[in-house]
Amino acid sequence: MKVRPLIPEGEALRRAFQWLIDQGGHCTLQTVEQASQRFDLTPKDEEFLLRQFVYHRGAASDDPASGQ
Repeated sequence: MKVRPLIPEGEALRRAFQWLIDQGGHCTLQTVEQASQRFDLTPKDEEFLLRQFVYHRGAASDDPASGQ
C-alpha cells in the first residue's frame, strides 16, 4: 500500500491550504468555498480541502450527513 503525502499537489491548492491554516485551522464549508473561489480551485481540490479541514476535524454542523 502506497502512502500519499499530506502536502497537496498544485500551487493554487498549496496556497489555499496555507490560507485555510492561517484562518485558524477550524474551517467550515463556507470557508473552504471561499478559499476555492479565491484560489480558483477545481472541484477535486475543493473536495480535498473539505476532507482535510471540515470532515476530518469533526465539525458536525458542516457534515453533509447532519442534514444542514
